[in-house]
Amino acid sequence: MAEKKYKKPEKKYGFAKQTAKPFRKRKILSDSATGEKLSDARRPKKKKDEKKVSAPSELAKAIQWFPGHMTKAIRDINESLSYVDIAIELCDARIPTSSRNPNISKILGAKPYITVMNKSALADPEKTALWKKYYDNEEKTVIFTDCQTGAGINEIVPAIKRELKEKLDAYEKKGMKRLPRAMILGVTNSGKSTLINRLCGSKKAKAEDRAGVTRTQQWVTVEGSVELLDTPGILWPKFNDENVGLNLAFTGAINDEILDIEEIAVILCRILAEKYPKLLKNRYKLEENDLEDKMPFEIFEKIGRNRGFLMSKGEVDTLRCARMLLDEFRSGKIGRITLEIPE
Repeated sequence: MAEKKYKKPEKKYGFAKQTAKPFRKRKILSDSATGEKLSDARRPKKKKDEKKVSAPSELAKAIQWFPGHMTKAIRDINESLSYVDIAIELCDARIPTSSRNPNISKILGAKPYITVMNKSALADPEKTALWKKYYDNEEKTVIFTDCQTGAGINEIVPAIKRELKEKLDAYEKKGMKRLPRAMILGVTNSGKSTLINRLCGSKKAKAEDRAGVTRTQQWVTVEGSVELLDTPGILWPKFNDENVGLNLAFTGAINDEILDIEEIAVILCRILAEKYPKLLKNRYKLEENDLEDKMPFEIFEKIGRNRGFLMSKGEVDTLRCARMLLDEFRSGKIGRITLEIPE
């Protein structure tokens, strides 16, 4: 009798039919910056009664967002540098240090650049004055702008022409009429596309108030003034200072979908209670004893209760409260706030 040959079980989706188990249906999230599908299993789960948040140092070390498209963006920037005369480094006036890429000089090499501190209408005017004095003493070209109010926008093109005066004069002597070409680069959600639209007076560049919208380079012309190259927002692979990652998370430069936003919001609550207690009390109807000798989570919970973010059994909906707190900080509803001062 002929020996029967062993027949492998038919496979489907990588599992043998007789051993295959139905997949547990999970909520699928999409990373707005990379388009990557994210499972809810990738986000850490809290125990129902857990009220302790990670220490800032622990959480900051976990904030390392460097999606694949940023590697390509840096490569494209390096390839495009030869086509531009100058770079515009766009930062966030609320976090002047944290929003500056520490690799900017390495990326640009000998290429001249000016620094623009955007969103200045959201920043603390007293601290902005300190920063202006600091940069004046450093003899650096730094312009404070705001795309919503238009403040400082008209200073950008003259600053570009001043930096390129010798080069532009040389073109003119040769009878060449060429507009200066500038590349705009900066961290995600710093307002690059919005700045270009403000300079051009029209919506030529795609802009949204979230990280990672611009994914490709875009050339636009400010009529009679300058040609601008918009580039995707870039971060850097590792934040050496634990506060840098937190500050970028607070201001929306890091995609919220990869963060534990409840913990981020509680840490922000602590910082605001220390640096801007009056603004926090006024916005969320807090009393002095709501802040005095209270843990950050207690203040956060009180804010949630005052806003009516309650679930069954009177528990605070911490996720809803966290989203609200971050949104209102980023939009300036809490007040004009700057998280860093010159050192």
